[in-house]
Amino acid sequence: MHLTALNEFDFHPSLSHSAGVSLVLFTAPHCGSCKAWLRLLQTLDTPLIQHTYSVDVQIATALAREYDVFHLPSLFLFVHGQFHAPLQAEANLNALIQAITHALNAQPHEEP
Repeated sequence: MHLTALNEFDFHPSLSHSAGVSLVLFTAPHCGSCKAWLRLLQTLDTPLIQHTYSVDVQIATALAREYDVFHLPSLFLFVHGQFHAPLQAEANLNALIQAITHALNAQPHEEP
């Protein structure tokens, strides 16, 4: 799946025009775990997710503050452009799909 890089200027407009489920990865170039997640998300092929995005926190510091990103990598799920939930999963395909399924079946969280 193709990852689209977002910044502070296109984050909200892009998500608001993203029908279906979007997965957003907050990352940084120096983060080794982030690189593993980036590789994993590029191989993600599931009908659960229609869009995948990445946000470099070194460039988009305001977004990192807005979503209370204190550790990297951080994953967030959006449904029809609206914040749905943070995701916690190991960096493997089965764990990620299980976490997405669980989050989508749960009530939406409040946006940070």
